[in-house]
Amino acid sequence: MIRLLALLLIATPATAADFVFCWQGDNGYRMEGRMTVPDDRLSQPLLTHDDVAAFFIQGFHDDIPIGSWDLSQLTPETSWNLSFDPHAMVFPTGGMHNSPEGQAWNAGGRADDCGDPGFGFNSGTNAQDLCVNNTWITDSMINRYTRFPVHEAGTGAPDCGGAPLLGALAEDKRPA
Repeated sequence: MIRLLALLLIATPATAADFVFCWQGDNGYRMEGRMTVPDDRLSQPLLTHDDVAAFFIQGFHDDIPIGSWDLSQLTPETSWNLSFDPHAMVFPTGGMHNSPEGQAWNAGGRADDCGDPGFGFNSGTNAQDLCVNNTWITDSMINRYTRFPVHEAGTGAPDCGGAPLLGALAEDKRPA
């Protein structure tokens, strides 16, 4: 009986939640994405790249695809930092790209290391921006504090604009 229960537990897939997001950069640049997180991780206050089971991003310029990246392309050399607040449903922004308040999705602090061909996203202390073919796309840059919302998949189109963070949290992060 115990063996049967153990086999059933092993054979039963863990449930997971799917999320979608859309980032609107400057000058016609946009990124859309999707990630999957095991349900048992969603009670944590902050999730990291280690908690994500699947992840995919695709970039556009004036609605024309310019590149994509997913976890199957992850190597030891890849810049890969993700922070996700599942309670506020946002990717924290404004801090160092490799910190809990930053993002480095196949693009490090200089956003020039996404591969060629390649695509990546960076949210650090300078800005939020894209990397295409190992080139930092400065025309895509927006304010580092721009809110980056996340939505449960199937709940409608993701917000692809965001607004600068308002309130004490954002003010505390801004340099004097």
